[in-house]
Amino acid sequence: MPTSDSVFTDSMSFTQKWPELGWALFQLLLVASFSQAKEPVCIQRGDPDNPQLSRDGDIILGGMFSFHSSWNDRKDTYMQKPLPLQYEKKSIIFLFFNSREFRVAQAMLFAIEEINNSTDLLPGVSLGYKMYDTCGSIAQSIKVALALMNGNQIIFTAPEAPCTKPAQVQAIIGETSSSPCMAIATVIGPFYIPMISHLATCACLSDKTKYPSFLRTIPSDYYQSRALAHLVKHFGWTWVGAIRTNDDYGNKGIATFTETAQQLGICLEYSVSFFRTDPYEKIQKIIDIIKASTSKVIIGFLSHFDMDVLLHEFSLNNLTGYQWIGSESWIFDSQTAKMDIHHILDGAIGLYIPKAHVTGLQEFMLNVKLLNSSNNELFTEFWETLFNCKFKELKSTAENPRECTGHEDLTGVQNIFTDMSLMPMFNNVYKGVYAVAHALHNILNCNKTSSRSIKCPSILQHILKIYFKTKEGDEVYFDENGDPAAKYEIINWQPRKNSIMEFVTVDNHTCSLPMVIIVHLFIQVPVSVCSEKCPPGTRKVLQKGRPVCCYDCIRCAEGEISNITDSVTCLRCPPEFWSNERRDTCIKKEAVFLSYEEIMGALLTAASLFGTCMTTGVALIFFKYRTTPIVRANNSELSFLLLFSLTLCFLCSLTFIGQPSEWSCMLRHVAFGITFVLCISCVLGKTMVVLMAFRATRPGSNVQKWFGPTQQRLCVTSFTVIQLIMCIIWLTVSPPFPFKNFKEFKDKITLECALGTSLGYWAVLGYIGLLSVLCFIFAFLARKLPDNFNEAKFITFSMLIFCAVWITFIPAYVSSPGKFSVAVEIFAILASSFGLLICIFFPKCYIILLKPERNTKKNMMGKGAPRSPS
Repeated sequence: MPTSDSVFTDSMSFTQKWPELGWALFQLLLVASFSQAKEPVCIQRGDPDNPQLSRDGDIILGGMFSFHSSWNDRKDTYMQKPLPLQYEKKSIIFLFFNSREFRVAQAMLFAIEEINNSTDLLPGVSLGYKMYDTCGSIAQSIKVALALMNGNQIIFTAPEAPCTKPAQVQAIIGETSSSPCMAIATVIGPFYIPMISHLATCACLSDKTKYPSFLRTIPSDYYQSRALAHLVKHFGWTWVGAIRTNDDYGNKGIATFTETAQQLGICLEYSVSFFRTDPYEKIQKIIDIIKASTSKVIIGFLSHFDMDVLLHEFSLNNLTGYQWIGSESWIFDSQTAKMDIHHILDGAIGLYIPKAHVTGLQEFMLNVKLLNSSNNELFTEFWETLFNCKFKELKSTAENPRECTGHEDLTGVQNIFTDMSLMPMFNNVYKGVYAVAHALHNILNCNKTSSRSIKCPSILQHILKIYFKTKEGDEVYFDENGDPAAKYEIINWQPRKNSIMEFVTVDNHTCSLPMVIIVHLFIQVPVSVCSEKCPPGTRKVLQKGRPVCCYDCIRCAEGEISNITDSVTCLRCPPEFWSNERRDTCIKKEAVFLSYEEIMGALLTAASLFGTCMTTGVALIFFKYRTTPIVRANNSELSFLLLFSLTLCFLCSLTFIGQPSEWSCMLRHVAFGITFVLCISCVLGKTMVVLMAFRATRPGSNVQKWFGPTQQRLCVTSFTVIQLIMCIIWLTVSPPFPFKNFKEFKDKITLECALGTSLGYWAVLGYIGLLSVLCFIFAFLARKLPDNFNEAKFITFSMLIFCAVWITFIPAYVSSPGKFSVAVEIFAILASSFGLLICIFFPKCYIILLKPERNTKKNMMGKGAPRSPS
């Protein structure tokens, strides 16, 4: 029969591999020695240097479990050698003796028993085991690892003859927690001794450069932490708190959760650490932080030991009304659920490994004969703890008066030991043992079939490559990091009658698929946000010095919108659109222009038409009395041309009203420029006629020859043609065009005519001004002529009005917004036109219609009777 030494020749002794262990092991042992001052103390029944459970075999497997989890406090003074780790056994059931770990060890025993009885797997080879109690201590775990790896266990064949026996194991099953696993994997890693954990989930253990020989049958926390973050996001919680175990499991698990949560827009209001040996003040501080917080959701990334300690204090402080999100360590722990008598954890939700069943395991665990057949003190302690009694050889106390018989009825006991809810965890241990067995089986076959020159892969390499199915059909394999496939069940705590808590599986979650929860949960989903969602029409502005989930909702500025919830920016509307009152959509801006329908446009139109009618009426009066002296005086032809130009001036103002178009923009300015030059040219001609008429009466004057009717026509035509040429150049180079002005009003579009080139516009206007100034000067020079020729005075007054209107027009036009600038221009046209019409023609109409006796040639020549005072 092969032995472990003969079959596995690739294993080396500790002394042979010591140089490879090097500085890393020295550091680890140094840290462990110092940590004993802070760690609890664990005194075990029997010799702690020997295994608590052991059995010889051809091949030995190691087991490391925390059979005890509460300790005596001690403070080392560093003045003497530290005492061994100790635990203090009390009478309170399951408080210090960890029956959960004891049942995990039973699962390992069951798997080994099955394999030894199998004819297909490792036939003819018996598996033995050595299981140590690590007390949950890193220092003790390292000590046990060294003992399993290469330590020489002291045994006694006779009282006087001690001897030693190699205690090297081929693989180690355990530990439960991540931190001890990290320490153990660091020690055994250089020797490539496989270590398979059933519950160590820290993502850091997937790093094969640091932990090359570590494997596990439970998914990495990398997937669990991310899945918990997505679970929180699923319910819309963005403001949460977190409590973590102060070890690698809790710290690194929450670190991954925080990283994923930040990517999903979730913020942590607080994140506090706790370890079960922390003083009461630390627990009270945690309670105060929770009470002072505004978040209603708590992420509990805790071991079940730490959760039990905190739960007791939370119950005393009535810390209810919070939604708990739990990690796999406690979310499916029935002992934690039984302790929650104040319903602190009602409705808790979290992830756990999928349910499993191992045929025969429950019967094996509850086999009373098997338990009684062992004289091992660990079984004795378990029995005493289970039934709260003492065996006869141990003294009874007032606390434990009942004596154990060893025949107590286990079937009638309803407690954590008989509860099989942790079967998935036991199944992980079961699969780990079978993985080692399959690897050993493959190595034995390799040694049988391969020649001596071909070296078979090591047991670690075989384990990494295995693939098999358990008797229940579960697939077992490992990826390149030594991790299994990540699959979880979403567990919800749902209370039932008689204060019984039921763990309900509401969904299965595979980390490669999105999380969808379709089953009704026992959750009254709280609102756990730092700031309410910002509605459309607002944007988020972060509050200074606070997490990104804390923000103020600021209303979008005018012209900007946000049409989604929790928008971080407001989008500016396109130029032709404007934001509505709620700032959640862009609406088309109102087009504004001077229209005929509005009051101002209607009044200006009426004034223009009224002026046109008045001018037409005057022209009709002049035409009717065209033979009278007052009409014929001062060139009646110029008077009719002036009336015609005034009519055009009144009508051209209508081109400024209405929606601008390409033709109307060109027409309005050109028509305005030409008609006004024609008008002023006529007035200038009449002024020059009045002035030259008296110059011609002087002896020897030949002025009339140079300024007769032909010269007057030529003068008017020349002045008008100059303006016409300027307008043609303007229209050719850069004509006026319709323009949408978005800057004048924020919420409106002003439709107006752009000048094209300002030089053309101001040249046309300046030319009109030049002629007006000349006309005013000539009229001013003619003001002292005889009173009968007072037309020069009227022209002077009319040109004074004309110049005043257009001088005030310039600043008014420049400063008026939008359509009001158009109205100012129309008003200037109408005002100057009415000024010319009234000042020049109304006095003549007055004489024609009301004073016909003055409409004589004698009176016009100054030879008639003097005028009446009227």
